[in-house]
Amino acid sequence: MSTPFPFTAVVGQDDLRLALLLNAVSPAVGGVLVRGEKGTAKSTAVRALSALLPAVDVVTGCRFSCDPAAPDPACPDGPHEVEASSTRPARMVELPVGASEDRLVGALDIERALSEGVKAFEPGLLADAHRGILYVDEVNLLHDHLVDLLLDAAAMGASYVEREGVSVRHAARFLLVGTMNPEEGELRPQLLDRFGLTVEVAASREPDQRVEVVRRRLAHDDDPATFVARWADEEVEVRARIVAARALLPSVRLGDGALRQIAATCAAFEVDGMRADIVMARTATALAAWAGRTDVLAEDVRQAALLALPHRRRRNPFDAPGLDEDKLDETLEEFSGSDGDGGDGGPDDEPDPDPDGPGGGGQPPQEGPDDGSPAGDVPAQGEPSEDGQAPAGRSAAEQSPVRAAEPFRTKVLSVPGLGEGAAGRRSRARTEHGRTTGSRRPRGALTKLHLAATVQAAAPHQLARGRSGRGLVVRRDDLRQATREGREGNLVLFVVDASGSMAARQRMSAVKGAVLSLLLDAYQRRDKVGLVTFRGSAAEVALPPTSSVDAAAVRLESLPTGGRTPLSAGLLRAHEVLRVERLRDSARRPLVVVVTDGRATGGPEPVATAGRAARLFAAEGVASVVVDCESGPVRLGLAGRLAGELGGTAVTLDALRADSLAGLVRDVQGTSRRAA
Repeated sequence: MSTPFPFTAVVGQDDLRLALLLNAVSPAVGGVLVRGEKGTAKSTAVRALSALLPAVDVVTGCRFSCDPAAPDPACPDGPHEVEASSTRPARMVELPVGASEDRLVGALDIERALSEGVKAFEPGLLADAHRGILYVDEVNLLHDHLVDLLLDAAAMGASYVEREGVSVRHAARFLLVGTMNPEEGELRPQLLDRFGLTVEVAASREPDQRVEVVRRRLAHDDDPATFVARWADEEVEVRARIVAARALLPSVRLGDGALRQIAATCAAFEVDGMRADIVMARTATALAAWAGRTDVLAEDVRQAALLALPHRRRRNPFDAPGLDEDKLDETLEEFSGSDGDGGDGGPDDEPDPDPDGPGGGGQPPQEGPDDGSPAGDVPAQGEPSEDGQAPAGRSAAEQSPVRAAEPFRTKVLSVPGLGEGAAGRRSRARTEHGRTTGSRRPRGALTKLHLAATVQAAAPHQLARGRSGRGLVVRRDDLRQATREGREGNLVLFVVDASGSMAARQRMSAVKGAVLSLLLDAYQRRDKVGLVTFRGSAAEVALPPTSSVDAAAVRLESLPTGGRTPLSAGLLRAHEVLRVERLRDSARRPLVVVVTDGRATGGPEPVATAGRAARLFAAEGVASVVVDCESGPVRLGLAGRLAGELGGTAVTLDALRADSLAGLVRDVQGTSRRAA
């Protein structure tokens, strides 16, 4: 086993170290979510923390780490007659991204439960992590239902396993730590709120600090034992400080003044619900205990706000987490000293006792005339005038990007047929969770029993098996796995026309608003997204397929317009993106959304060439929809013609709205190549 890097040897990352230590002092804080780019010591710091946690006393032979001083009366291995106990280090259990539900919560032996009436239970990772650390790397890539399960267990301090009326419960109290790279996608706001604290980490830009990081890393890799021994005294000191802070924690007084500051801060930043207030109170109390004080000061409240509030202020996935520190200081100042109980001193009342310094730190679219012209593209760029031409004195450079209009709730677009892709909320699919549609013989371990089908399979054989009592005699061959239907996430590939015919400021603002609305819908339905744009003489992949919907929104916001309309180039580039992505993730079905007015210019026979490119999608059964951006009194209907070539559906910008009176079929017309 490799020797872990010492916690006290981590360079910088003060907020990260402080958040981890506060949870070690008071696990009731609720865990830590660490957000940051790759290579910023996220995993290193988390793995190093386990060496600092005090050892735990356990009942000898108990698979659920019961405390000998207070054994769990509902422990599946109990009841315990505590005759023997032992001491072991606190565990750090790592949850892999591809873990199954049974691996997380444990598994019941359904065959023995039915035939013998025995609750044969194999503990999962939640049981292993009890009284230790549960570490989830890349938590944003974990299936949503697994995140729900572990957050529920963390909140309740117990795990429940239910299988066809058989129930097992065991204690599961652990320090939850998740790490993620925001470039790979975000967590849902509801899940973000369940983490007590959040920390943003980034690599230092100071050359001296970067040099020290490299020096320590190389020294550890060359001789781990010597390096760890060099930091042994610091490790012992921090471990002793954690023990002392835990002992002091029950004596810390959270005065009315501090509580008013907490409540006022949460109200000022308009966070939803009351969880933020509770987390801030627990964090401020832990900060005081960590500092060796029995009173909570204003500096504790301020630091607690910086750790507990940024991730709770996001209203949609395109909002960056953060906190206005000037506004925070004003709020704390306004509500300081309101009760005179001495528990609300200012930030300068006491110096930070930690020598290592793990402390704080943590407009509408522009209106303009729509060109409304049935003619092709606007060759000159800049802000077009009413006749669609560039204003006088403006060179023929590309038009600067315009802001997107306000997003709206869109109609549901889905891929027809029955898929088997990643869990999500868009199209029908065979899934582990959902409504039961039938049964089959299990392939491998039985996970979802179809009880009626199992009884029906076993019933004809009861006489031959010598059944004499009331119990049913069940064999392995009788067991039936339930088949279920739920929803999957898709790859939504946007193919956006950025040519001159789209360049009217009002129109492009509306188009970007529509695409932004579809991106928000893709985020909520757990899709991957990609962005292909075409203008001038070529097409480009503005964003390869990714789970980071906010990255797509950023690329969309900066999208310029101008030039001719190489529609065929855009479709061919999109077809190539799908071909490559199919090799990487063959189970995820695509949905192509082409946003254009349907015009095609540039090159020989541009309309015919675009039609041939569109028929490639139809031949492969790729589901598609064309968002028709044509406007003005004269309409050519080119987008509808393109939709016919694609084998898909055309919809106008107005009909895309969920509250529109215009109808829109829920399933995009066309046959998916994976339709059941």
